[in-house]
Amino acid sequence: MRKHLIFSLFLLLQGCAAVVAGGAGTAGYYAGKDERDVGTIISDAGITTSINAKLIGAKGVNTFDINIDTFNGIVTAKGIVPSKKIKDKILSICKNTSGVKKVISKLKIDN
Repeated sequence: MRKHLIFSLFLLLQGCAAVVAGGAGTAGYYAGKDERDVGTIISDAGITTSINAKLIGAKGVNTFDINIDTFNGIVTAKGIVPSKKIKDKILSICKNTSGVKKVISKLKIDN
């Protein structure tokens, strides 16, 4: 399991260079259309990335069903989760991530 997780993270991070390089051309567009200053945009992106990295390693969390958005340090977690226990785990990860001011849950428990 640990080897699988490490390999998955390796594959995920391999794509990061392309995303960063490809995203560099659009950064000016987003900065021009966003009311946040560039430092806040970067900080929010870092918070989202940090939470997503923690969720990948969290037992029982299917990251394909979860969406994390950050705006001015306020994190919104959206998606479908299998149980209250998993929902609470996701919200705890969000709340305990550096830079998070507030967490809004739009997580729904699948019945």
